[in-house]
Amino acid sequence: MLAVRDLQQYYGGSHILRGVSLEATPGKVTALLGRNGVGKTTLLRCLMGLVPVRSGSIEWAGHKLDGLKPYERVARGFGYVPQGRDIFPRLTVEENLRVGAARRKSDAVPAYLYELFPIVREMRARRGGDLSGGQQQQLAIGRALMSEPKLLILDEPTEGIQPSIIDQIGKVIVKLAREQGLAILLVEQYYDFAKRIADTYAVMSRGEVIASGPASEMDAKDVRSLIAV
Repeated sequence: MLAVRDLQQYYGGSHILRGVSLEATPGKVTALLGRNGVGKTTLLRCLMGLVPVRSGSIEWAGHKLDGLKPYERVARGFGYVPQGRDIFPRLTVEENLRVGAARRKSDAVPAYLYELFPIVREMRARRGGDLSGGQQQQLAIGRALMSEPKLLILDEPTEGIQPSIIDQIGKVIVKLAREQGLAILLVEQYYDFAKRIADTYAVMSRGEVIASGPASEMDAKDVRSLIAV
């Protein structure tokens, strides 16, 4: 389980994360919601060790991750799909996937990954930059899965994606949680998508978690109004 406790983070004199606490459990999808600029992406970057934290703790499977580099967190089981996807445009789809296998002895693409994303298999010889936004998003998720993570962190995977691809990505996320037992931490602004696939939720505002609970309570707690722009 991922356990974040009282996380504090600053950029210069700006207090960005204010005592953030949340959990992500194996076999479950946790949706982290909030408006732009409330600290969601900063939190994910802290989880991955890309930016330091001032105080608080991040634990995975009962072990503190203080001071671990990003590649060490990947070795512990973290997979990260950043906002904007960060595909290597001049590498082929298959080469992009193999980048994600750096911690494995083999960089062969497992068959199940192509089963999850048939379009990635079809376009494996094309350059990453030639793919549509939705295809690149599927590739980015596939690349993260190449490290065989136990925790998958996704930063707004539906951004700029057509509805049919959003549905496809949602089904894959649920399958990864339910059938493969991954812990999923999903940052999302699309309320209906988050509610449809999440087991639990948390809402951030001004660097704090202001609401959390089972996804079944999101309508009753009027979560939509908390994240409305």
